[in-house]
Order: sequence, then C-alpha cells, then structure tokens
Amino acid sequence: MRIKAESIDTFPTDIKLHKVSRILEVSFDNGQTFQLPCEYLRVFTPSAEAMGHAPGQETLQVGKENVAINSIRAIGNYGIAPDFSDGHNSGIYTWELLYKLGNEYDVIWPGYLAELKAANYTRIEPVQN
Repeated sequence: MRIKAESIDTFPTDIKLHKVSRILEVSFDNGQTFQLPCEYLRVFTPSAEAMGHAPGQETLQVGKENVAINSIRAIGNYGIAPDFSDGHNSGIYTWELLYKLGNEYDVIWPGYLAELKAANYTRIEPVQN
C-alpha cells in the first residue's frame, strides 16, 4: 500500500518515544495528538525497501509485530528518521507523513491487515514488555 502525504499547515510541537509500549506519540500545533505503534511506522516506512522506486514496486512488510524504535534522528526541520530494532534506518518520516499516518490510522491500518490476509500471512500479536 503506497501512502502519499499531502502538504499540511500544522507542525509537531512534541514527539515522545514510549519504549516499553513501543508507541511514538506525536502532538501537532492544531491540538491533535497521535499515538503511532512502532510496527505501524515500520510497515509504512517511506524508504525504497518498502515503496520500491516506482509505483507497483511496493513490498508488503511482514514480521514486524515486535519491532521497536531504538532512537530517532532529526532530519532538518521537516522530519525524523527512526532507527528500528530490526536494523532499518533509512526511512524519512516528514511531518506531513506522520500527520497522515496518525489522522488516517483507522483506514490505513485495516487496509494493511487486509493485505496481510490476502497474502496468507498470519500476524502474531506483539509481545508486551
């Protein structure tokens, strides 16, 4: 599933990584706060590994149920690059992408689960620390 972020007029005011629950909490200046699971962020990485180099080259990300974010690097004034526990660290999450992933979670996540089912992948529930 390709996620295209649109331009927004809101910017993060706070980003908190909750390592135990594996949640990235992002608050925006319009008052909205999103709690984004690390698994969700990892499977929707904007890197070429998942997105490919052109439409139609996307790779369904599987087996990321227990992935965590070890650290986060600031990328200029437009985004962040998480370092995931599975070694992935090349995705740059712009403010627009983080907002879209948060704002549209209720549509995007079920779509991903449907893709897993169609691929005959059985998702395991993440281990709680």
